Amino acid sequence: MTARTETSQPRRRIASESLAGGEPRELNRGVSTKVIAVANQKGGVGKTTTAVNLAACLAALGQRVLLLDLDPQANATSGLGLEKAEGGSAYRALLGEEALLARVKPTKYPNLSVIPSELDLCGADVELARLPDHLQRLDRALAPARESGQFDVLLVDCPPSLGILTLNAFTATDYVLVPLQCEYYALEGISMITRLLRQLHDTGTNPRLQLLGVLMTMFDGRTRLSPQVVSEVREHFGDAVFETVIPRTTRLAEAPSFGQPIIEYDPYSAGASAYEVLAQEVLQRLQKAGTAG
Repeated sequence: MTARTETSQPRRRIASESLAGGEPRELNRGVSTKVIAVANQKGGVGKTTTAVNLAACLAALGQRVLLLDLDPQANATSGLGLEKAEGGSAYRALLGEEALLARVKPTKYPNLSVIPSELDLCGADVELARLPDHLQRLDRALAPARESGQFDVLLVDCPPSLGILTLNAFTATDYVLVPLQCEYYALEGISMITRLLRQLHDTGTNPRLQLLGVLMTMFDGRTRLSPQVVSEVREHFGDAVFETVIPRTTRLAEAPSFGQPIIEYDPYSAGASAYEVLAQEVLQRLQKAGTAG
């Protein structure tokens, strides 16, 4: 199975036309709300880039999406053009002091809402550790959002660590999507996450938890390394690896500084095409898992 390179990504505008105000395609309506954590304990692998752009593309495909920025760095918040506001994060909801839905903010993009982050989440690891059931705090806070019927997909952008916030995300979610940079040591990083997911599932901490897929990011077809790494990861994880491969492009790197997802910033770019295809592949996996369940 070969990786899709930057030049071979199909040039399509299915999602970008919807983002600009066209009629969205309802591909997943009627399926219960699914919660997906985008996580990797290593930084710089395209985690937040994936969370923001997958959220935007799913919304443009007609999905009602809520993106929860659980990373104190708040890059997903600024990446969608929202300002960091004191007291605007999920922090107090995690402490049980307010409803998480009270922190939902609309974006200028149809179907896409955000729960922003800010620096107060830095204290969550310390504060939550002192509380009873500290790993179930996000699960409880998310329950009203799951049951409200307002959203089809809840995406959680996790911090680049396996601390209490990320563990809360794993306990609260149905699926984990792991972005993996096309570099050596990639398998070392993901093995720790997969062991943890299996442990949380098998011990009953979160019996519904599944690996949605491994996403290869920052693919550079001009080098030998990227195809080799993709081949090695596919050999190890098989069908768990998404067919879609995210290319390394300047436009993807530029988009966050303008507070825009790539399908708004440069809708005809290779990065936009890749995330549009990924969104469709994610929906297919969710539908298949729902049918199997």
